[in-house]
Amino acid sequence: MSTPEPKRQIHLVAHFPGVNSTTVWTDPSAGSQIDFDSFRRFAETAERGLFDYIFLAEGLRVREHGGRIHDLDVAGRPATLAVLTAIASITRHIGVVGTLSSTFNEPVELARQLASLDHLSGGRAGWNVVTSPDAFHGGNFRRGGFLPYADRYLRAEEFVRLAKQLWDSWGADAVLADRSSGRFVDPEAVRGVTHDGPQFDVAATSTVPRSPQRYPVIVQAGDSPAGRGFAAANAEIIFSRHTGFADGQQFYRDVKGRLPAAGRSEDSLLILPGASVVLGDSAADAHERSREIGFAQTSPQTAIAWVEAIWGRELPGLDPDGPLPTTQPGDTEQRQGQVSTRVDDRIARAEQLRARAAAEHLSVRELVVAETAAHSFVGTPEHVAAELDRHVQGRASDGFVLVPHLTPHGLDEFVDRVVPLLQERGVFRTAYGSAGIPNPTLRQTLGLPDPPGLGAISGVELVDAVVSSSEGASA
Repeated sequence: MSTPEPKRQIHLVAHFPGVNSTTVWTDPSAGSQIDFDSFRRFAETAERGLFDYIFLAEGLRVREHGGRIHDLDVAGRPATLAVLTAIASITRHIGVVGTLSSTFNEPVELARQLASLDHLSGGRAGWNVVTSPDAFHGGNFRRGGFLPYADRYLRAEEFVRLAKQLWDSWGADAVLADRSSGRFVDPEAVRGVTHDGPQFDVAATSTVPRSPQRYPVIVQAGDSPAGRGFAAANAEIIFSRHTGFADGQQFYRDVKGRLPAAGRSEDSLLILPGASVVLGDSAADAHERSREIGFAQTSPQTAIAWVEAIWGRELPGLDPDGPLPTTQPGDTEQRQGQVSTRVDDRIARAEQLRARAAAEHLSVRELVVAETAAHSFVGTPEHVAAELDRHVQGRASDGFVLVPHLTPHGLDEFVDRVVPLLQERGVFRTAYGSAGIPNPTLRQTLGLPDPPGLGAISGVELVDAVVSSSEGASA
């Protein structure tokens, strides 16, 4: 009689709800987005729930609508590394992961800051590598522009490789701290990094000794062919948008299938879709709560702003409780700084929305709720736990990044009602370090292998690697 395979374990991540259209800041129970007490409360709940890590997104510029600050989408976004460092100081086990752009930062400085966070947190740091896409964000920086699509990933690839060389430039035994001899550092164990590539020309010696994890866990969120190729070559976590079961399985197979070509094993990369959860005492109760939250996330003003962004023009007099406009879309960029409302073919998108509104008898606001506020998992705690388990056992994901709609109490109900059910199913940990490691690093908590050795790589090799990856993905 064959031995059944052990159940795959679910990974859970807590996304602090910052600047995004899902945050219900008008809820009476909502707290501050920038007061540290909100971060503290959220982090303590996530750690009580034994989550793998806390995740912060980043907003490099306040979003605008019609050339003005979009006040319906401004919830505050303190500097990522400052917040993560503060969270690390009041937690013990949970990881701290933040989004930081490879387009508008410099490798030597960012590598130093992330290594410092890894030291200060006892090896719990992670970096979500993003390639900032447009001139709107580029306006904040001295370059005053942005990189073409292909160059963004070339820069990101070279950025990450260079950062890893900096993190590896101090040997494991470089710090002697030998009081008897008076020697603090072994100079032979510290090497300078010289790099001359298409994006960076650097001659540097890292100021930070090797950190507990050697380098932070690398997270990536891109979904394009180039983004998937970049993830297969570099990432240890993918923060994806593929929450549906069949869609998730397809994405999972595609990305994991790229790993052997990069010399990697399946367990060296985890795929964690962003997901929202709404619970209720019954299925009907949960769906009613989901409907109420959807409308709270989509005020009448928000609905009109969303339609104006799609239409590419102002729509004065548009009734949120009435039908979509009959006027054809224009070509003016109404909303700046939000990828989800950019469209390549406005007329085709408008026709698609009109067809859905007509078929389902939806008003403007009801349509926007249906398009933007659908929640990933809705039901009783038992139903949600079973669905999360099904997705992971069925290889549609390795877990989820939970995105609550409330700050700072958005995780409370999930931790109290769903986590115990997952533990009863034997698919979620009952303590940190349960593998016999009392104070695991983030990489150990995630069950990821140690970083491989990293040799020097030339700029030409980097270009070839990225081009090959992109061509292979689009074939």
